[in-house]
Amino acid sequence: MNAPRDTPRAAPPASAGLPPANQQLRLPDFTLGGALTAEQQDFLDTYGFIRFKGFAGRDTVRSLIEEVEDIDRRLVAEGRTHIHGVPLIFGARKDGSRYIQRMVFASLFGERLRALLRDPRFGAILDVAGPGYRIGERERDGLVINHYRHEPGSTYQRLGWHTDSLRDVFYLEKPRRYLNVGFYLDDSPLSKGGVRLIPSSHRQGLFEMVTRKAYFLDHRPDPGEYALEAEAGDLTIHDGRIWHRVAQATATGDASQRRVMYLPLMSGPFKEKHEDSPTPLYFRLKRLAGY
Repeated sequence: MNAPRDTPRAAPPASAGLPPANQQLRLPDFTLGGALTAEQQDFLDTYGFIRFKGFAGRDTVRSLIEEVEDIDRRLVAEGRTHIHGVPLIFGARKDGSRYIQRMVFASLFGERLRALLRDPRFGAILDVAGPGYRIGERERDGLVINHYRHEPGSTYQRLGWHTDSLRDVFYLEKPRRYLNVGFYLDDSPLSKGGVRLIPSSHRQGLFEMVTRKAYFLDHRPDPGEYALEAEAGDLTIHDGRIWHRVAQATATGDASQRRVMYLPLMSGPFKEKHEDSPTPLYFRLKRLAGY
């Protein structure tokens, strides 16, 4: 199947309820091939994020969802609270049954997820990241699956402003560039909240990275934020140094469900996690913020 051409999408009207930045920045309908084009790489370098439409088809997405839901049931039944030292975040349904709202190292539990990570197109992203970059399947939090719902019993309904690179500080390392790859299992229109980013904020210095926002505690919209919408099967990349948050959905219940898988691309020393790994201090900060 031939991939559609990268064509700019017309800016939505102001009445669409999108932030002002969405009126100013037009995100093309990029598609990912064997290598990023010069236009795609320039967009990522300039703004710190990019979206690729239709990375996987709907049948593949449905198959992955089946596996994710099976893993969720297994981990809950086993009574798991941590994986490789990283805490799981749980929600509760109306009947009181638990489900995982932030699952970590998910590809270690599912063959279909592992197969997705072997897609050769990830090689194009690794090439852009730079020499020595790798898929961090067994590092940091591994493949993370965030499951957002807006309803009573949901712990994970939104996420305050943060940068991913702050974790380097808690690992006693200098913050460095790494890319976080997102794969959407559900459509993510504005009504589901979704990711808000401050374009080009990945170019900031360390002082601004640490002090610009109150990490995880600040949920206020930023005048310069951009609302990133996507559909099931789309793939996104954002620079780990960019400021971003997750807005709460205006929809509720099943209509608010938004599941996204995130995979870090790492460089530097290989630090594999295992079942005896301690819980990083970083997660104590998140716990103070209610996550």
